[in-house]
Amino acid sequence: MGKINRPLCVRFLMFTLGIAIMALGSVMTVRANLGVAPWDTLNIGLYRTFGLTIGVWSQVVGLFVIVTSYAVARLKPGIGTWLNMLLFGLFFDFFTYLDLIPEYQAMWQRMILLLAGLLVISIGIGMYISPRVGAGPRDSFMLALHEKTGWSIQKVRLMIEVLVLAVGWLMGGPVSIGTLIIAGLTGPLIQRTIPFWEKLMKRQYQPQQQKHSIPAQISH
Repeated sequence: MGKINRPLCVRFLMFTLGIAIMALGSVMTVRANLGVAPWDTLNIGLYRTFGLTIGVWSQVVGLFVIVTSYAVARLKPGIGTWLNMLLFGLFFDFFTYLDLIPEYQAMWQRMILLLAGLLVISIGIGMYISPRVGAGPRDSFMLALHEKTGWSIQKVRLMIEVLVLAVGWLMGGPVSIGTLIIAGLTGPLIQRTIPFWEKLMKRQYQPQQQKHSIPAQISH
């Protein structure tokens, strides 16, 4: 048997654990019932319209985005992109099935749950980005449009998320004050969690920075 590549195993373990934590945070924001992130709005809208589960729709949308990214800019997905698409949906449905997160009625309780969920999401994002296994499907799509149009990443991201949010809302997905809170706080939070986890991973566990690395723009 060949020798186990310990640094690679550590990187994939951190990557997987980060996605699991990110999925848990997403379930918390959904249970808060104060609005969710744009892509979650779309997934919930599809679930309410067509059935299946939110996690399955996350995978279906992720697959569509991967295919579209390749069609638009010939952007080939890496193993991290495929794993992100598959694992997030599985973990989301798993935590939903466990039903560990209560649904509160009082506004202050729901707000605390939303903020706690957002913090958990940000921690998970920092964990899954730090090993640099690869960006998620949505970020690959954002890069594809950025390369095709020449627009700034910020402009492309805003355009995509507004469109996704509108479609999700038309399908019955939740849009409320929590959507604005998540949009406003996610960036500043992950700007702090990513460096923390990267420092914890240490240099021997990280490959060289990739050309299109965009840690501050990551979304599941």
